Amino acid sequence: MAKDAEGMRGIRSRNLPGQLRDKRDDTHMSTIENIYGRDFNVRWNMHLGTYLERKWIKSLNDLINWKKK
Repeated sequence: MAKDAEGMRGIRSRNLPGQLRDKRDDTHMSTIENIYGRDFNVRWNMHLGTYLERKWIKSLNDLINWKKK
């Protein structure tokens, strides 16, 4: 399986202009925790969209970069 871009995990889906697609808001936080190897200290079945809304975070990318600090 080919990699999409350096520093990215696996192949990512893109839309027609080439921009990466957004992660679905109904993705469970347990999936995000497993992919990125982080613990966000929330229930496993909380949706990503709900978590981002409650924390006033705009995107998954912002969440990942925010939690690194």
